[in-house]
Amino acid sequence: MTTVKTRRIIDILTTALSLPDARMKLPATDMYPRITKLIFDEWQEVWICCAGNKLHAIRPTVGDYKQITCLSRRDSVLLNRLRIGHTRLTHSFLLSGDDLPECGTCQCPLTVKHILVECVDLNDVRNKHFVASSIKGLFDNIEAHKIIDFIKETRFYKQL
Repeated sequence: MTTVKTRRIIDILTTALSLPDARMKLPATDMYPRITKLIFDEWQEVWICCAGNKLHAIRPTVGDYKQITCLSRRDSVLLNRLRIGHTRLTHSFLLSGDDLPECGTCQCPLTVKHILVECVDLNDVRNKHFVASSIKGLFDNIEAHKIIDFIKETRFYKQL
């Protein structure tokens, strides 16, 4: 299934290939930035149009993502799981057939958002490491190691 924009790119390239040779030759690498931009524009359009895309709230634009190199592989994986809201602790019930996990203190569904932002039982530890009112604000403004330190201190590290 090709989109209109993709078909347009293919038509432009096909037309360009059927033209006679120009006297002034350009290396193919001169076209890379333009082609890359067209591909990213198409990708962004598809990303925006995806129905029910809950990851769109976390990453509204496609493209370059700054990888945090100072983290261990385990911490990087954990941070990405937290970012998308899917962890072993909060979602393993889907595979095991168990009931939805609940917060022992609040008696509400145990979610990543609840652990990182909402749970009143974790307020003291949370305030020690960071202050955030939303998941997006947390991942946009708080250093990764502070989030990891919070998870370790709350003893969720091995469960996530």
